[in-house]
Amino acid sequence: MRPTQDVPVEVVLAARSGDPEALDRLVAQSLPLVYNVVGRALDGHPDTDDVVQESVLRVVRGLGSLERPQSFRSWLLAITVRQVRDWMRRRRVDRERHADLSAVELAADPAADFVATTIDRLFLDGERRVLARATRWLDPRDRDVLALWWLESTGELTRAELAESLGVERRHAAVRVQRMRQRLATGRAIVVALDRTPPCAGLADVARRWDGLPSPLWRKRMARHVLDCPRCGGLEARSPERLLAGLPLLVPPAPLAGAASRLAVEGLAGAPTIEGLAGGSATEVLPVTHPQTRTGLLSWVRSPLRTALVTGAAAAAVGVVAALALGGGPAPTVAAPVPTAVTATTTPPREAAPDPSPEPAETPVDPPTVEPAPASPEAPSSAPGEAPGAAADPGPAAPPSGKKGAAVWAFDDAATALTASGAAWYYTWGTDPGPGAASGVEFVPMIWGRDHVTDENLARAASQGRYLLGFNEPDLAGQAEMSVEEALALWPRLEATGQVLGSPAVAWGGDAPDGWLDRFLRGADERGYRVDFVTLHWYGGDFDATRATDQLRRYLEAVHARYGKPIWLTEVALIDFSQGVRHAREDEQAAFLAQATRMLAGLDYVHRYAWFGLPAEDGPLRSGLYGPGGVATPVGRAFEAAP
Repeated sequence: MRPTQDVPVEVVLAARSGDPEALDRLVAQSLPLVYNVVGRALDGHPDTDDVVQESVLRVVRGLGSLERPQSFRSWLLAITVRQVRDWMRRRRVDRERHADLSAVELAADPAADFVATTIDRLFLDGERRVLARATRWLDPRDRDVLALWWLESTGELTRAELAESLGVERRHAAVRVQRMRQRLATGRAIVVALDRTPPCAGLADVARRWDGLPSPLWRKRMARHVLDCPRCGGLEARSPERLLAGLPLLVPPAPLAGAASRLAVEGLAGAPTIEGLAGGSATEVLPVTHPQTRTGLLSWVRSPLRTALVTGAAAAAVGVVAALALGGGPAPTVAAPVPTAVTATTTPPREAAPDPSPEPAETPVDPPTVEPAPASPEAPSSAPGEAPGAAADPGPAAPPSGKKGAAVWAFDDAATALTASGAAWYYTWGTDPGPGAASGVEFVPMIWGRDHVTDENLARAASQGRYLLGFNEPDLAGQAEMSVEEALALWPRLEATGQVLGSPAVAWGGDAPDGWLDRFLRGADERGYRVDFVTLHWYGGDFDATRATDQLRRYLEAVHARYGKPIWLTEVALIDFSQGVRHAREDEQAAFLAQATRMLAGLDYVHRYAWFGLPAEDGPLRSGLYGPGGVATPVGRAFEAAP
């Protein structure tokens, strides 16, 4: 599943100028983010819907004051965080004012418990369930940081957007996130200790007067015991970011989605037109809702909105989910390397290497979605001793996963071949879309090595879309060949593009303790750098399709177990580098491609893969998909049928 898409600038501009359909779309696409931030910050308090609606109201009324439409999402979240903080401040005042009254009105509604809702709707179990429950033990001042950090960990936000939403510098945001994570880790330890059977007698004694409701005070009291007790302590768990990787956003309830849509299209009293709505100020002070009396502007808006029917915008919001994600560094547990899998790599043809002299940046465009082409009925050739077509028969085409991609270098009819392949995306080892630009397939740029970290290259990469690939095989001579320290020193410049950022793609040993990738991710985590997904290359030296597919799967499992991040496999084929270079036959490549891609489609943490590569050229390399005239090879036919 893909993360929520950024609202196109043209939609923001149209909404700001009074287009009702654009405003409806803007609200529909914004609502899941607002709902998840408010819901997680308030943990399902009965006022959650009110705060969501008030946030949307301020966004709609403040559109006219938005100077940079491209920063709409950060601006939207900054408004939402302010509404959360205002609500918390009002709640604190009410608690002090009504200290002698029952706190029932101010307590969370069990039916609206956001933690329980998250567990149920996202089918959380194991460590993820523990993590969700641990959020209840956080301090109130951590709640807005938690809400934004959760979105960052699931790939919805960048660290830059998180900092901007909080209104602080990035380094300050990193400190706040780190402090919140430390308290969250303590909460996880407490949850695990309380769940132990039989219970620890010492912890039971500490909790004798506990009322059963998680709170910062009881977190501190229990932590003194849990962190020192041999029975309660010793919690070893993956980092929280890894546990969240790939989780979707919670979909706003249909009545709330319908209410938000109606708010956009009908306007408010005194500003019945869209033009009037767009002319307000996001910073003006509106009447607030008292959490007990429910008076003021919001209660006036709330009644008709609560009964609004779900519109097309609400349906659109239901379809918005998160998929990419991740922060977090290396896990404490070490997965053993897979000795049978050869994880070396190959070098793209010399003409495919990025040009150190970048061309002027192009105007960014939203790449259209391309449905995979139907599979060719012609089956690839078979291996010796097998029934004709059996070795590489891709079988019936599987439903497209959106993962399928190709590594592309220049050859005649590249655009035609790329379109026919059914690939959802491609890359060229650089920031120039190259021959695939005319195909309509999504292009993902790469910053190949140290010499390509230039202002021009970074600007062009930022104009190409949402994703950015890091350095190409920095652990291999003849490729980017960079030390970990050098790569880390340059990384903030890639991060500054604001794109969803993939790690450097190592040639081999991505699962190795203290390997190049391990040291890089550990260093990035220590410095607070963002690495959103892991990029890998894999070449199998065993040309049996079934064994090679199993070796690849075990390698991916080991890498994911170690880092917990989504994976992009950006070079994959059968080439044996164990003693010189030995290439598989076309039928062997096709058989492996058919089996491996079906396996990859079933791994939710593998977000994308790219076959090496699109062109079929004269020479020993037999993994190419298309020859002269854009004619599919047996490998290409298997690729067309791949999910």
